[in-house]
Amino acid sequence: MTDVPTKRHSRVGLYAPFVIVLIALAGWTGWWLYLTRQIDRGLEAQAVTMRQDGWDVRYADKRIVGWPFRANVKLTHVTIAAPSGHAIAAPELNAEANAYQPTKWVIVAPDGLTITRAGKGKVAVNGDAIRMSASGIDQRWPTLSLELVNPIFTAHPDGEPFPIARAARIEVYSRPHLVGSTVATDDIDVMFRLVDGQGRANGPVEGFAQDGKLTTQLEATIGQASLLKGGDAAGVFSMWTKGGGTFRNLRGDLQAGDSRATLSSDVLQADAAGRLTGQVALQSQKPLPALSGLLETRQGPVNRIGAAGAAAAAGAADAAGREDLALTLIFRDGRTWLGPFPLAPAPKLF
Repeated sequence: MTDVPTKRHSRVGLYAPFVIVLIALAGWTGWWLYLTRQIDRGLEAQAVTMRQDGWDVRYADKRIVGWPFRANVKLTHVTIAAPSGHAIAAPELNAEANAYQPTKWVIVAPDGLTITRAGKGKVAVNGDAIRMSASGIDQRWPTLSLELVNPIFTAHPDGEPFPIARAARIEVYSRPHLVGSTVATDDIDVMFRLVDGQGRANGPVEGFAQDGKLTTQLEATIGQASLLKGGDAAGVFSMWTKGGGTFRNLRGDLQAGDSRATLSSDVLQADAAGRLTGQVALQSQKPLPALSGLLETRQGPVNRIGAAGAAAAAGAADAAGREDLALTLIFRDGRTWLGPFPLAPAPKLF
């Protein structure tokens, strides 16, 4: 009797999934290497361009890690200084993006920052989290956000005091302005949010908040946003002001101790000296304590006589039984006015 040979089954089917995985992994690794190389080249090219424009851009070491699914750029001992004298320094900055979505980045300063204010010295910023995100970086106006969680501000001994000592949160957002469903050509929307801010000792913020906490949220549309560029001594707002830049549709809320206010303004601009011009309407609740608190500040450029007059005017209204009061802040001639009373210098943009 003749033995019939046993048919051997091919093992190709067993190996095929592993081969496919290896091919995919090799392809993805090639993409990751290409992406990180492009990121490295782009970072170096941007640094060179900024240096040519007068910026000081330095870092001691740079590494790009995160294979296979992330691109993580790690920089140590970073300094970015504008020609104007403003600067940011950090012991470490980490910027991370998903390798499959390289147009969205998150930047973290795990060991805090040091901010240099031109002519005013340095301020150390520390907290539970300091992070920034940017999405749509391939678009003309990316969406940006900056978040500080429990930040603490400490002025260096040779620097001027910083108005805020600490806060629960500070947030800044920027996004393209929409008209209907269409992105406006040269406008962006911005929002600033301060939660439970505490002023420095004997400073105007502490007095205004009656030794309590200041919470505010401001929103506005910035027109002619493409002119917000340049870091020379004139500042980033100088060219913007000369080109007719405006803050439009300003809206906000403010709470300082027992005093509350909602505010609005159709248009604000800056004068040739960089100080705001225009007016802001406020609907206030119990404004007297905040205005009176300004009188108690022992430092800062607050006009106590003007604040006293404004407090007296608000007090007269309260005495008449009105806790809600409509007020108008006017920025003109470099000053902030409440009715006929000058309170302080107008906010300075540059």
